[in-house]
Amino acid sequence: MFAVVKTGGKQYKVAEGDVIQVEKLAGEANASITLGEVLMLCDGDKVTNGAPFVKGASIAAEIVAQKRSAKLIIFKKKRRQNYRRKKNHRQDFTVLKITGISAAK
Repeated sequence: MFAVVKTGGKQYKVAEGDVIQVEKLAGEANASITLGEVLMLCDGDKVTNGAPFVKGASIAAEIVAQKRSAKLIIFKKKRRQNYRRKKNHRQDFTVLKITGISAAK
C-alpha cells in the first residue's frame, strides 16, 4: 500500500516504513504527527483518487530529526561595474519516518 501526500507545497509518494525529507514542520524529534492532505491511495488493485484530497485518509509519521541542508552560495556579478554580492543559504527540513497509512472508513 502506498499514498501520495502533499506537504510543504510538494508531493511525495510514501509507503509504510519510508524515510523522507520534507519542508520544515513544527515538532521535536520522536514526536508523532499526522499528514491529512492525501491526494491518492493505492492498495493493490484498488486506487482511490481525491478531489482534491481523499476524505478520511491520513498518514501517520514520526519526526526523526530537524536538520539543515548543505550551504548554498548565491553569487551575483555585473561585469565591468565593480558589482559583486555573495550570500549563503541553508534550508531547514524535517526527516519523517512513515509509521502508518489509514484509508477512509
